[in-house]
Amino acid sequence: GNKIYGVTSVLTQAFFDVEYLFDVPPGAFNPPPKVMSGVIRLGPRREPLDIASERKLFVLVKAAFNQRRKQLRNAVKSLFTETELQDELFNRRAEQLSVAEFAALTFRMR
Repeated sequence: GNKIYGVTSVLTQAFFDVEYLFDVPPGAFNPPPKVMSGVIRLGPRREPLDIASERKLFVLVKAAFNQRRKQLRNAVKSLFTETELQDELFNRRAEQLSVAEFAALTFRMR
């Protein structure tokens, strides 16, 4: 639930197993950045995530993180019925949802 968890993180983890391999120091680049870098390995998920469709997941995640500080209910209200939006889950913010929770929500979208 932080600034580095966003659209790219959720969509990457939805389709790939992500393995952190090692750090790359700033001196490895010219000019050196002011941040640490790392190398990751992506492989197809061993257990595919159950989603209604790739399109629905992309639309949902993009809308949810578009207004990061809003409750999920306000960020995605056009994608769900009023009844669905009553669920307590929609009181949370996008960065508080797991990849699996986003996947499950794709089946509840309009």
